[in-house]
Amino acid sequence: MFNRMKLSVAALALMAGSALAQDSVTVGLVLEPPNLDPTSGAAAAIREVTQINIFEGLTRFGPDGSIHPLLAKSWDVEEDGKVWVFHLNDGVKFHDGTTMDAEDVKFSLERATAEGSTNAQKQLFANIETVEVVDPLTVKITMKAPTGNFDFNMAWGDAVIMGPESVAGNATNPVGTGAFKFVKWTQGDSIELAANPDYWGEKPALARATFKIISDPTAAFNAMMTGEVDYFPNFPAPETLAQFEGNPEFQVLQGSTEGETILAMNNRQAPLDNVKVRQAIAHAVNRQEVIDGAMFGYGTPIGTHFAPHHPDYVDLTGLSAHDPEKTKALLAEAGVENLKLRLALPPPTYARRGGEIIAAQLRAVGVETEISNLEWAQWLEQVFRGKDFDLTIISHVEPMDINIYARPDYYFQYGKPEFVALIDELAVTVDPDKRSDLTKAAQEMIAQDYVNVYLFQLAKAGVAKAGLKGLWENWPAPIDDLTAMSWE
Repeated sequence: MFNRMKLSVAALALMAGSALAQDSVTVGLVLEPPNLDPTSGAAAAIREVTQINIFEGLTRFGPDGSIHPLLAKSWDVEEDGKVWVFHLNDGVKFHDGTTMDAEDVKFSLERATAEGSTNAQKQLFANIETVEVVDPLTVKITMKAPTGNFDFNMAWGDAVIMGPESVAGNATNPVGTGAFKFVKWTQGDSIELAANPDYWGEKPALARATFKIISDPTAAFNAMMTGEVDYFPNFPAPETLAQFEGNPEFQVLQGSTEGETILAMNNRQAPLDNVKVRQAIAHAVNRQEVIDGAMFGYGTPIGTHFAPHHPDYVDLTGLSAHDPEKTKALLAEAGVENLKLRLALPPPTYARRGGEIIAAQLRAVGVETEISNLEWAQWLEQVFRGKDFDLTIISHVEPMDINIYARPDYYFQYGKPEFVALIDELAVTVDPDKRSDLTKAAQEMIAQDYVNVYLFQLAKAGVAKAGLKGLWENWPAPIDDLTAMSWE
């Protein structure tokens, strides 16, 4: 009798545990965010955790990249894009109980444009002239010049709305308006969120979510197989995907991202300030070998900083086709011998594996590399902020971000005046056909200047348990959206 009772209790406990699992999810995260404030850092991992889940913007990206209302329920575009009027949802509160209204929108946008702003994407706000509070639920934004895509700009993680009462602590204790509240950050291990019981919009199906930080590919595979992790949106071990594809306990989601993966070059660091040297390095690289060796075939070759799935994409891969003999000739023309370059690699698999392959390709044409493997915080400090590097490999996952090449102080330090003028014109152009022409011209200019070596568009290969629904197949922005997730 006692044994049967013990078994019954154990069975009930197991059933209870299974029931609990149905309102929680553990999401695998390859990189740990340096902080949790998407308006104060460039790391995509910040947005993966916080965007849409904790923090919300006036608008948001959908899974297909389309723009949807969020804190703004609607907006009017006046004077051919010179004036944008946003109408806010009523009854929205921050997680600390304070009201979100037009004053917070004004505060957030003016903070982003202020002198000394640490926002990584200041160009999103550069055309704002004034932000006016019409009433608590209406904001009027006047531009310096007409802007055709301001609703797109406002969907970025860098444009989320914050309250002045909590903004100072958002790096470690984020307070937003989203469907999930921050609970705990165990450095090096995990970030825990809980559903916001006072959420203004549709309540999420999940009660809890944990982002588990696992960068090692083998550990990621084991975590999925053992059930430690329910979902890896961007699985770091593509070589093992075949083992999941035939298993009914899992689902494999293959899609595209906005991640242009590049071998970035420091354009102001000799001899890389010479376009012939940059071109030589570009011709030394065999893209397909990198895709096959580092990504096991997952990835689309690119020849410029633009997503191939976009209708305005120009295929410029031929400009930098693999041609070792041309590399040697260009180096000779540039008078460069015994070239040795520093190759700084951040933690992602594509960078570490790709770096070894590219180092071998460069060695084959007489260019030696000194590889340094950096942790994410080191990479941000040394490469991104300090510009102390020759070469690095990184995926730029922000959508439509070719305008970063117009920033002379950006880490690869291009900022050609003619390109800046082109992007300035694009920013104020409303006509779709003219915008398309300017976008194509921008792609061609940076490809012909060999600013960087354009490797491949990062594929999104995710793995999840079979019963988890509401997952993004594609990744139009680095967002792990918890709000639509549910269990069958």
